[in-house]
Amino acid sequence: MGTPVTAVSATAVPMRRSDIDTDQIIPAEFCKRLDRTGYQDTLFFRWRTEPWYPLGKPPYADARVLIAGSRFGVGSSREHAVWALRDSGFQAIVAPSFGDIFRSNATKNGLLTARASKEFVDELQDIVEQQPETVVTVNLEATEITAGSLRGSFEIGRYAQWQLVNGFDDIDLVRMHEAEIEAHERRRSHLLPSVRD
Repeated sequence: MGTPVTAVSATAVPMRRSDIDTDQIIPAEFCKRLDRTGYQDTLFFRWRTEPWYPLGKPPYADARVLIAGSRFGVGSSREHAVWALRDSGFQAIVAPSFGDIFRSNATKNGLLTARASKEFVDELQDIVEQQPETVVTVNLEATEITAGSLRGSFEIGRYAQWQLVNGFDDIDLVRMHEAEIEAHERRRSHLLPSVRD
């Protein structure tokens, strides 16, 4: 079972880019392992030496909330993108929209993806750029984001919200049906393969 997520309250880093795909989040050459940890040095690897790259700047070193443009996490379905973000300390991503598979992978790995309007995201980025010490709170139970006097709502699927608040991963969800699975296995013909084989 993962760690339940009810709210994330931390400094944030703005990334004023849209269509950040999973290959930009973590290049394919770093996705050869199946371990879920050890990817913090690969996050946004190709951008790290760029002058605009905000994560390389001291005010954002401890940021736990990433504020990005539309369609964050589009592209291939690599779960490594979420692992790299989690390994780098990120607990929530705020953006106007997300790649569907990325959003699903994020939920399964306890990473909160908050969909807010573009206008709100732009305003939030402005605040964080002008005052990097601003604490951004993403409240999952209230589906609300606050930063100083700025306050706005965000969207997240009800199932994803339930899964995150309870800290459930896919294995937990299967275990909830353990009794039904066992009953089904007892009813099956002994000639068919079993889950125990």
